[in-house]
Amino acid sequence: MLTELFDYHLPNELIAQVPTTERDQSKLLVVNRSAQTISHHLFNEIDQFLTPGDCLIRNSARVIPARLFAQRVTGGKVECFLLRPATEENQWWCLLKPGKKLPIGSVFGMSNEFQAKVLEKNEKAEFRVQITPEKKETIHSLAERIGHIPLPPYISRKQGDQEKIEKADRSRYQTVYSNKEESVAVAAPTAGLHFTEALLQRLERQQIAFADLYLHVGLGTFRPIETSEIEEHPIHRELYEIPALARKAIEPGSYTRRIAVGTTTVRSIEDYTQKGNIYQNSAHLDEAGIFIYPPFEFRATDALITNFHLPQSTLLCLLSAFLTPGSTDGIAWFKDIYKEAIREKYRFLSYGDAMLIL
Repeated sequence: MLTELFDYHLPNELIAQVPTTERDQSKLLVVNRSAQTISHHLFNEIDQFLTPGDCLIRNSARVIPARLFAQRVTGGKVECFLLRPATEENQWWCLLKPGKKLPIGSVFGMSNEFQAKVLEKNEKAEFRVQITPEKKETIHSLAERIGHIPLPPYISRKQGDQEKIEKADRSRYQTVYSNKEESVAVAAPTAGLHFTEALLQRLERQQIAFADLYLHVGLGTFRPIETSEIEEHPIHRELYEIPALARKAIEPGSYTRRIAVGTTTVRSIEDYTQKGNIYQNSAHLDEAGIFIYPPFEFRATDALITNFHLPQSTLLCLLSAFLTPGSTDGIAWFKDIYKEAIREKYRFLSYGDAMLIL
């Protein structure tokens, strides 16, 4: 299948650079697949489309402030981007800038905070780094104190009140229900950014259930498809954990509808079910290597909440597949829907508006 089939023109001015003033005041485009209709709403009206017995399955992973700024012993600046822990204590796989000036054995750090030494470089240009905090703390707690939120590359921050901007991003680039303190997610599960505590309480009173899982979102989620055919794209892999409650929620018949909040949730639960895992009363830890594109038959997802995605991206492939499961017709339909969204000035990507597909 040609990658160019998933292309469309995204005006730069529609790429959201900041979130809405209130989380749930973003727009919501509702797609009814059986009626073949779309309608326009605000996100805080989503309760109109949910019924008692539905279950929202959410990715509650927390974004780690993964960008650490440091200096080499020669005084040169270094950016250390935490990717994931290595097997050895206090060793992490990282991206380093400038990587070419940091060969094996190089030392860098931040005064009174940490010292680091480059131990290895792999074929993906990732560096294994020994990070030694000056205080007795974990790398996670160090990052929470001094790290910076890793915003997507299409969000640019102008020079100005950096402290105020950073504080806002630390709050708004997390879901209100994120609770996995040891998460290594380097990107937010953005479909969940629209929920407020008040909206969640309202849905709970409406007898909507919630089930939380954790997919540690990696940088691969932003990686474009660079092959001419979809099937040739090497899909990224991401670690996920499905607690017992969520495993039960995925089981057919447990709820009226299993509504996935975001593509990361879909990726987790479909990987889990496609592997033929059994619904048990215990947590399940695995690695998602599934690539969802048309035609794909979904086993665990009845409805989907998602944001608007980049052209020729793996997330857009997933969206197209979900519009018409088992068929390729969703490719043409997504283009019509996105044209409507662009005409109505919806905001795209991480800090943008949302879509509900029923």
